[in-house]
Amino acid sequence: MTDDPHDAWTRRLPALGPGISQDSARQFVSDLYAHAQSGLDDERAEAEFEREE
Repeated sequence: MTDDPHDAWTRRLPALGPGISQDSARQFVSDLYAHAQSGLDDERAEAEFEREE
């Protein structure tokens, strides 16, 4: 186990697509997480704005 919260998903990707390097898998998981987090942040900001009006 590592302290990396994305480690479990990073390790799963190469098993799903032979030829995917660990570095590529790690970057994909990191990018995917960042994009999803950004979307959630946008939703929260919009909900907060709606509550304040």
